[in-house]
Amino acid sequence: MPLSFRPPRVQDAAAIWRAAPQRGADRDSCYAYVLLCSHFADTGVVAEEDGRVVGFALGYRPPIRPAEAFVWQLGVTDDHDLAELGPRLLEELLARKATLDARFLCMTCSPDDTSLRELFQQFARRRSTKCTIGACFPASLFATAHRDEQLLSVGPLLE
Repeated sequence: MPLSFRPPRVQDAAAIWRAAPQRGADRDSCYAYVLLCSHFADTGVVAEEDGRVVGFALGYRPPIRPAEAFVWQLGVTDDHDLAELGPRLLEELLARKATLDARFLCMTCSPDDTSLRELFQQFARRRSTKCTIGACFPASLFATAHRDEQLLSVGPLLE
């Protein structure tokens, strides 16, 4: 069955929440997905197969860094591979009107998330640009046990 891509709808929030990567005690509330699917639908994308959400990239444009398209979360259902579907979701996200002029595609991840780092590095190579990895949020900022968060930044995307 072929995949189709479209903006997220508020009705997708529960399916996206179920497909979201599990982060133990830090699991995001379904309400966060409702907000992202409604308030930030123009900077998100879902992959659909046979009427079912099978992947998503939810993000926004940070007001203090307007050249950036920030991916808050990227995920796929258990029957799909993030390494395969992830790059397509990111391309679709960057093709949206609200992100078309972004010079950088960014996302945070923990230092041990090698699959996400590799996905962003491969995406940068495919786009003939670079992926930088730097410090972002130290563990001390979080109310519960949490690892440091690194910033993955792909770009510049436009020349």
